[in-house]
Amino acid sequence: MSRIGAGAGSIFVHDTAIAASSMSGYQYYEFQAIDRPLGAADRQALRDLSSRARITATSFTNTYEWGDFKGDPAKLMERWFDFHLYLANWGSRRLMIRLPARLLDRDRLDSFIKEVDCAELSIRGRHVILDIVRDEVASEDWDDGSGWLAALTPLRAAILAGDLRLFYLLWLMAVEAEAIGADEPEPLPGIGRMNGSLEAFAGFFGIDPDLVEAAAGPTPVESEISTETARQVIMAMPDNEKTALLVRLFEDAPHGASELRAEVRRRLEPEADLVRPAARTVGELRARAEAIRRAREQAAADKAAERLRQLAEKARKDREARLTALARRGESVWHEIESEIERRDAPGYDKAAGLLADLKAIAEDQGTIEDFRRRIGAIRERHARKGNFIERLSAIG
Repeated sequence: MSRIGAGAGSIFVHDTAIAASSMSGYQYYEFQAIDRPLGAADRQALRDLSSRARITATSFTNTYEWGDFKGDPAKLMERWFDFHLYLANWGSRRLMIRLPARLLDRDRLDSFIKEVDCAELSIRGRHVILDIVRDEVASEDWDDGSGWLAALTPLRAAILAGDLRLFYLLWLMAVEAEAIGADEPEPLPGIGRMNGSLEAFAGFFGIDPDLVEAAAGPTPVESEISTETARQVIMAMPDNEKTALLVRLFEDAPHGASELRAEVRRRLEPEADLVRPAARTVGELRARAEAIRRAREQAAADKAAERLRQLAEKARKDREARLTALARRGESVWHEIESEIERRDAPGYDKAAGLLADLKAIAEDQGTIEDFRRRIGAIRERHARKGNFIERLSAIG
């Protein structure tokens, strides 16, 4: 990620996106407006950037298989949108989230990502934009990019309501990149129970699932607050503060509900600090992730071994059933062998050799191997000139 300009007005540009215009490959761009829908003039300005994009009152979506998007995603975010998602089939992923600056504790958020090279927080007027870029994200299946942003959208409301586990996941990305020392403590007491949007975020950016599982711990107060707990906190608030919050809700002010949730969390923090477990270190999380990885790999190996055992047992039973049925046929099997040999082609020779191999196994089980050798010797003499068949016969032994 490169910085252009300086100070609060600086713009961060994704290096891979800069080079993308000279590459061929699939690229997916999606923008979403949440707080303010796009007017007619807004949509026309966006149409001037792309003649083939799908533009609605709340979104802008386009794909490219050659060339690149003419617009600057950072500038589009600054002017119109609250979300931007970018995906390229060579492994680049980008997510931008625009947030009202007045509702954020910028210093606290910076403390999460100070060692995270792939994430930046920048001020754009009354907003803060979180810009996350990761290259070389592995994907086993074709991914056209659609559906990701819908799964990630709840993250914004969660951040505004005080749930900072997204920033914990960003911190884990730095842990995964070995950019944080082993003795450094985690920024929250675990992630707790992952919800759908957090799982989507970890999946979109390819965060090590074993490390994510290792980070799970007692669900912190930032992630879940019961309705009863919230009711008690709100009842204890001074009347003037409750009135101010209710008026904002009545006026349908943007983020009014998020402000209320964030205030409830803020008031619960002193009590939560008394019961939170001690923070784990990076070294402890890595050791836990390695143990989870070994256990997962062992479970997979055990499952594969059991599957092989089941397949071998089925093959054994199938062979026994086949040999039993073949033994009951008596002389008709020998007639079939002769008929297959006389076809004088590879399928006939293969079928005859397979039947002879089964008859040999039956003879060994029944103690009649000498009789079998006599009859197969006669077959060898009768068909000595059929070289391809004799080769198959020799393989039987």
